[in-house]
Amino acid sequence: MDMDNPIALHYIDDAMLVAEKPAGMLSVPGRLPELQDCLVSRLQALYPDVLTVHRLDQVTSGLMVYARGKVMQAALSAQFEQRQVSKRYEAVVQGVMDADAGEIALPLTSDWENRPRQKVDIARGKPALTRWSVLARDVAVRHTRVALEPVTGRTHQLRLHMASVGHPIVGDVLYDAAPAPRVQLHACRLGFVHPLTDEALAFVSVCPF
Repeated sequence: MDMDNPIALHYIDDAMLVAEKPAGMLSVPGRLPELQDCLVSRLQALYPDVLTVHRLDQVTSGLMVYARGKVMQAALSAQFEQRQVSKRYEAVVQGVMDADAGEIALPLTSDWENRPRQKVDIARGKPALTRWSVLARDVAVRHTRVALEPVTGRTHQLRLHMASVGHPIVGDVLYDAAPAPRVQLHACRLGFVHPLTDEALAFVSVCPF
């Protein structure tokens, strides 16, 4: 990924902004000095009042909303916590899925011995629900393009849920997929209510793969 490319903005006003995170870029700074470059720090260089509301995995590309100031951060964060935000992802997974749509309800927790992996844990995991539907099947290469809706927002939820049903996301070697140039997971739609005007907003990003 070219770190010199400017970040694409879909929306900006005094309350918030919506940006597009490139695949391979961190959402927030990591612990090590070499992991300080991230989307929020780049945005803060231009808009110092920008604050994080939610995160995408480093390997995932797509839409993120950022607050401007702590009051807006609290208002937007509450929508995520109360599951009032509409999130849709597009992914290409290994294998040809038989059904056209379904749900995956498997509780998840950290796999401490194999961090940063997560794992399914029926006894101690936190409830996690993913809805999925098939967009297209490529029988020749044995891949399936799917739309994914995370009803809950657990760490690595979409990645682990798809791997757990035998269809890891293409390129996601952390969850035993074959190597590929990138993990084919993109946050393509984000819908929520404007924290000041109460207007219903929806943003769409075309899938890059």
